[in-house]
Amino acid sequence: MGGHLLVARRRASTVNRRVLVADDDAGIRLMLTTFLQRHGFEVRQARDGRETLAAMRAGKTDLVLMDLMMPLVSGWDVLTARTAEPSLLPIPVVVITAMNQDLAAAGVEGKCVWDVLGKPFDLETLLTTVTTCLDHPDVPAAPLAA
Repeated sequence: MGGHLLVARRRASTVNRRVLVADDDAGIRLMLTTFLQRHGFEVRQARDGRETLAAMRAGKTDLVLMDLMMPLVSGWDVLTARTAEPSLLPIPVVVITAMNQDLAAAGVEGKCVWDVLGKPFDLETLLTTVTTCLDHPDVPAAPLAA
């Protein structure tokens, strides 16, 4: 019975929360979109950094889950553009990457990234990260570089 209360509380805290899933892999976008929608999030998708920046600039994003290695405009490029545009900085970014997690964390240090999750990732861990980030966007999960 306690588990049902936890699910109900988690779902209530996700209502009207808008997550942008940015990844060039259609399968990952679909998996994350389906999973997050089942947990009550409104989810939009971006295939590359250009679409990611456009969605962020449109102002209808509460959190970005973003891969670093995307074609045309990469996640790295998005992070660089974001630091140059103060209006985008309040939107928390959680990086999801197949790169070595420590190397990715060191590379994004100073770019206002909330957390870095390595692929493959556990969906429950991802859900906890997303929910915690949305509840406390100004408090990073942990220092990103060792």
